[in-house]
Amino acid sequence: MIRLAACVEYCGRNYCGWQRQAYSPSIQQEVENALSKIADEPITVLNAGRTDTGVHGIGQIIHFDTNRERTQNEWLRGVNTHLPDDISLVWTHPVSNHFHARFEAKQRRYRYVILNRPVSPSYLHGLVTWHYASLDLFLMQRAAKDLVGRHDFSAYRAAGCQSKDPVKEIYKLALEQSGPWIWMDVTADGFLQHMVRNIVGVLVRIGERLESVHWAQQILESRDRKMGGVTAVADGLYFVSVDYDAKFSLPNPPEVCRFW
Repeated sequence: MIRLAACVEYCGRNYCGWQRQAYSPSIQQEVENALSKIADEPITVLNAGRTDTGVHGIGQIIHFDTNRERTQNEWLRGVNTHLPDDISLVWTHPVSNHFHARFEAKQRRYRYVILNRPVSPSYLHGLVTWHYASLDLFLMQRAAKDLVGRHDFSAYRAAGCQSKDPVKEIYKLALEQSGPWIWMDVTADGFLQHMVRNIVGVLVRIGERLESVHWAQQILESRDRKMGGVTAVADGLYFVSVDYDAKFSLPNPPEVCRFW
């Protein structure tokens, strides 16, 4: 039995999210089906982090076990032949049986991309979030600082979140801007359901000057989701990358999207 790690890139617009569901197409289902055809045996994959409906992936990491020996080129060319155009296998890499895509992950990264202009996007529809009202980047950056560190993020989780521990540590929460493009990078040891989108929703209201710069911290300290404001849409959210111990020697993920 061989264990392989792999990197998956995908556009989430046509899927119910990563996880296999009976009622709708999922990215996991497509990946498992394609891998199973090349391995000529049923393949089940485990991933670094679930993504919701409409969320995109740049460096999603998975692992799977197989009895079949294939070269990386054979895995890539074969699997990608059987995948739809909006999902790609980027690389595969042999790992020890001690590797686990989820439990060995040290940090995970997301990027959220906002097009901030009066006119909605056309060819980027579904790939970025459009916000027509002008946003004050400085206020958003100031508010974001209060969320960095180890906190109970109960107020920033979805009502149906199944995570047993709402305490997470955010190592980085940075916002930058170039012209009409605003993007937020967030790195943490783990994420709760809708956590990134709820943070963006709060920061956008602060950036519009609809709430004070201290509102993000007040919500955090309340630990009450009802205080948390709006959840930003999934369009602009990208699962960027995962960090693992250097002993696994995994290749780098693709370069993260910035703006167009």
